Amino acid sequence: MIDIPFTDRQQKIIDIVRTNQPITSKRIAGRLNLTRATIRPDLSILTMSGILEAKPKVGYFYTGRSSLNVISEYLNDVKVSEVKSIPVVVEEDTTVYDAVVTLFLEDVGTIFITSNGYLAGAVSRKDFLKVAIGGSRDLNKIPIGVIMTRMPNIVVTKDEESVADAARKIILHEIDSMPVVEEKLENGEEFFKITGKVSKTNIARFFVQITKG
Repeated sequence: MIDIPFTDRQQKIIDIVRTNQPITSKRIAGRLNLTRATIRPDLSILTMSGILEAKPKVGYFYTGRSSLNVISEYLNDVKVSEVKSIPVVVEEDTTVYDAVVTLFLEDVGTIFITSNGYLAGAVSRKDFLKVAIGGSRDLNKIPIGVIMTRMPNIVVTKDEESVADAARKIILHEIDSMPVVEEKLENGEEFFKITGKVSKTNIARFFVQITKG
């Protein structure tokens, strides 16, 4: 786990509370030469994360918890549903040529394939490169289903899974992205409906957002 620091101002607030607890928001703001309104978001973040504890009519206390522990717990609390993005999806009978065009127009690394509305497979840039290098077949005549990685060999995640678990899957399986799915049962058989995607970019964007001052 990487130790992600708080912003400079948040770290100063932590230090002030640690050495002067209990201390009110008015006194904290005074020591920083800022208004209480300015530091209110910082106090909210530090309180919600567990670094600080607020007691009405008393002030703020330092809990002694490290930022590493707080970030670790936070990543396990935040769900995939909060960071997922819109997936690029095509039907299984789409030609490889049309799928390549879609890949570049949408600027993504992976396209997910559906059959009758359910997840059937996935194709990455590497897969397209392999078939293109072969050069012996007309890409306008080959359906994407011929070159895709098929279910059940697709790594998936779900809305209720934590961001930390999703990141671990991406690293473990060495993939760029995976579909977010919802289970459906039809005639006793399980299918997956795609509701989003989580990629390395989603994870990186999330880390930037939580460390941004």
